[in-house]
Amino acid sequence: MTTLITGATSGIGESLAMLYADNDEQVIACGRNSEKLAKLSQHQNIESCHFDATDIQDIRSSTVAYKEFDRVILNAGNCEYIDDARNFDSSLFERVITTNLLSMGYCLEALLPKIKPGGQLVIVSSSVTYLPLPRSQAYGASKAGVSYLANSLAVDLKDIDVTLVHPGFVKTPLTDKNDFPMPMAVSAEKAANYIYKGVAKRRKEVHFPHRFTFILKFLRMLPTPLWLKLAKGLSR
Repeated sequence: MTTLITGATSGIGESLAMLYADNDEQVIACGRNSEKLAKLSQHQNIESCHFDATDIQDIRSSTVAYKEFDRVILNAGNCEYIDDARNFDSSLFERVITTNLLSMGYCLEALLPKIKPGGQLVIVSSSVTYLPLPRSQAYGASKAGVSYLANSLAVDLKDIDVTLVHPGFVKTPLTDKNDFPMPMAVSAEKAANYIYKGVAKRRKEVHFPHRFTFILKFLRMLPTPLWLKLAKGLSR
């Protein structure tokens, strides 16, 4: 089995690459950090592939030699927050949308035709999509687009199974920059285990940690005015 993973040089992607490789699968670890890719490729089951997921030509040229994959995990992404919604930062918004959403389209164009019939496409979104949260205009919008994209692909792809991943808070170098509490946060290794097991069962959605995501799913059933009142309290 061959699994290609984007965003494999840090956090969840790196942990997934090691987990699949340790379970005797061939892994193509993709990312922009050459130093981390070189370290990962020291594992006998990992081959590195350097490209920028926001550059379609770079993706095409870097993956042209690969003929087919059993599984593609699109995990690359970034997180930035809009601190002052009244003075909206369109440059930040564009940057996040490009990194998290447009890059998915570029990767799909280059990689989706190479997934074997009966193979799997795994798309990593975020549990932020369950509810509108403070400062999340850019990140939440990008991930909402990712989730809709994955669910729509699941309708149209007849010979490929699509799994959509909605993680809660995960302790990674990216989230280390957060300046707010992260309730029920899990390690990148534990997140990778949740995903690995869910993908093995070909689940349509993988969400975790379950206690946290079930709370969010319950809260989204509240009337919108009530949730907005609660959310405004969180943003103070």
